[in-house]
Amino acid sequence: QVQLVESGGGSVQSGGSLRLSCKASGFNMRYFALGWIRQVPGREREGILCISSQFQTSTYLESAKGRFTISRDNDERMVYLQLNSLKPDDTALYYCATDMYDTCPKGTLGTKYVYSGQGAQVTVST
Repeated sequence: QVQLVESGGGSVQSGGSLRLSCKASGFNMRYFALGWIRQVPGREREGILCISSQFQTSTYLESAKGRFTISRDNDERMVYLQLNSLKPDDTALYYCATDMYDTCPKGTLGTKYVYSGQGAQVTVST
């Protein structure tokens, strides 16, 4: 079955960086788009970035522009989210996700996914 396992979360100070990793198994990820979403308890989840099977990226979170980068390594079955210049508002549980299509979700939300992992907590302090 589809499995996505995130790692790399942690606590950093404002301005710091983290690299989140997601290991995909149970499907051939090279044919599918993968994305990252985040959620704070009590708030709607937010789409961040997505990378298609053809390595085209889509950005859904305005504040991610210039700070966050998504990448993938099909041979290693990994997708990454590089988080730079982190702010306290970035504190959230970050999930790797896919809806088993080759292209990224249409629209501006970027939250339409069927499968996601258990999440990696990112905490940014002032």
